Amino acid sequence: MPAKSQPSQRIECDVCVIGAGSAGLSAASGAAQLGARVVLIERGAMGGDCLNTGCVPSKSLIAAAHAAHGFKAAMAMGVGAGLVPKIDFQAVHDHVHAVIGAIAPHDSVARFEGMGITVLQETAKFVSPGELVAGDYTITARRFVVATGSRPGLPPIPGLAALEPLTNETIFSLTTRPDHLLILGGGPIGLELAQAFRRLGSAVTVVDAGAILARDEPEAAPLIRKVLADEGIALFEHASFADPQRIRGGVQARVETAAGTQIITASHLLVAAGRKPNIEDLGLDAAGVRTTGQGIAVDARLRSSNARIYALGDVAGGPQFTHIAGYHAGIFVRNAMFGLPSRVDYAALPWVTYLDPEVAHVGLTEADARKSGADVITIVEHFVENDRAQAERRIEGFVKLVLTRRGKVLGATMVGPHAGEMISLWGLVISGKVKLSAVASMIAPYPTLAEISKRAASAYYKPKLFGTLPRAWVGLVQRFMP
Repeated sequence: MPAKSQPSQRIECDVCVIGAGSAGLSAASGAAQLGARVVLIERGAMGGDCLNTGCVPSKSLIAAAHAAHGFKAAMAMGVGAGLVPKIDFQAVHDHVHAVIGAIAPHDSVARFEGMGITVLQETAKFVSPGELVAGDYTITARRFVVATGSRPGLPPIPGLAALEPLTNETIFSLTTRPDHLLILGGGPIGLELAQAFRRLGSAVTVVDAGAILARDEPEAAPLIRKVLADEGIALFEHASFADPQRIRGGVQARVETAAGTQIITASHLLVAAGRKPNIEDLGLDAAGVRTTGQGIAVDARLRSSNARIYALGDVAGGPQFTHIAGYHAGIFVRNAMFGLPSRVDYAALPWVTYLDPEVAHVGLTEADARKSGADVITIVEHFVENDRAQAERRIEGFVKLVLTRRGKVLGATMVGPHAGEMISLWGLVISGKVKLSAVASMIAPYPTLAEISKRAASAYYKPKLFGTLPRAWVGLVQRFMP
């Protein structure tokens, strides 16, 4: 039996990063720019899920869908009445991949090698608490970063895996539009792609075991349900999905709800029902790294049970957002490069579901704030009172503030056009401990959708400003002032 080949080259470095997605790239570039010797290992495509199969392609598809939907919206304003958009799905596919191609150089091997980083396109595996093997290389480092991300998970439904359903990793390769897209999973990915494909001409059915937008404020879900129904999307919530099978020309499954049982037939099946951390085959046991079902167990400084090994992004078992991956990279750099005891703080964690209208949130929901024991009040303002929303005929939606009685902002939710662009103000208020009066007194340009935030902040002060004592004081001033 021939002897097994051994790695032939040794590399010693300050930081070794496994995974070239958002977290890994940010950690590697930050460390390298501070003078550290960095090795970056990626066995797949540079840029990770976000660039290749996640945020970038999905938002590019949504942009195409929004353009198609604009035809219908324009009719309400007397523009293009009777016109129907012609969808060239091959061209939509090309648009999506052109956007990926435009961003890819920023995440490329050449760019990171230009920073002085050693990039290895190999599979990495720990062989001890301070050493790993990648291809023909054995690497030792002062600090390791595991940023291997996550992948779509398949629910344990008999027959589902055998169908090889579409996931976010494969759906953007379609060059022909699905006639009928059946989506298992009503989370952000499922709903975003449901609306996008419906606007691009596909029939769409969504099945979810629970309720949509379950982590958002309860006022959001009814509004979104109506929008999806008005656009012709069939939505089954609190439903079971069983007996998936391949049939001539597509797939079929049984869907059961409290209202009864239906057999759904579709041309394509997309599974968007959760994700799994990429922790297999990393040799984490040999490295002394403890894992859970959610990923690598970490402390508030993102250190694993082996303090030399950090876990960032999806693999760390926390919130799975690209912006959290970048935030984690900053925590790592402050800890490992500067020696500062920097800890994660999700008090101002934002998220956006990129529907139309968008659903954006930051901080605590009302329910979570009440669970924390805070003395909570809420303020809700609706876009129907916003002049820009009226001008654009986009009056659906609202902003909801969760406050203490003393006016400290604990959380905010916005549902409306461009809500994701406007929620950052409330993130700054929470993270920067900005007083609500600063938002109420700012001068907002008119007419803008963003005025709704000033209106909501001002609403907190109305009872005090127009109460009995202020009115009495104004009366005295008007009576005696020269």
